[in-house]
Amino acid sequence: MLSQWILPASLTLVCWGVWSFIPKITTRYIHPMSAMVYEVVGSIIVGSVVLSLLDFRPDINPKGICLAVFTGILGLTGALGFLFAVKSGKVSVVAMFTSLSPVITLALGWLVLKEPITLKEGLGIISAFAAIYFFTS
Repeated sequence: MLSQWILPASLTLVCWGVWSFIPKITTRYIHPMSAMVYEVVGSIIVGSVVLSLLDFRPDINPKGICLAVFTGILGLTGALGFLFAVKSGKVSVVAMFTSLSPVITLALGWLVLKEPITLKEGLGIISAFAAIYFFTS
């Protein structure tokens, strides 16, 4: 039996894979900052659907709300940077480079949450950097 996380993670993989490709085409037609405005419209649509699934009663917790808003700010700021990067760079290289973001997640998990980094994960990090080197050189 598959782990419960595999289906939503697979959906994420597909969505983010397509998400990282479409901006290359989008920025041929509109400025990255304009594209960001329209991406926010897409986010509002998804957010509205999720809000309705919650019967318009999301959880209320000040710390959770602040962290979620900060997450949104970071996500959209990263998306804006991505739009500028793919406008002038090869989408394949930009996508591969930005896909190193889990290395930051692993480091933060280790530093803040005291989650151990296994030998296998460490080798994965080294492999990821090697892949970026080979991909961009």
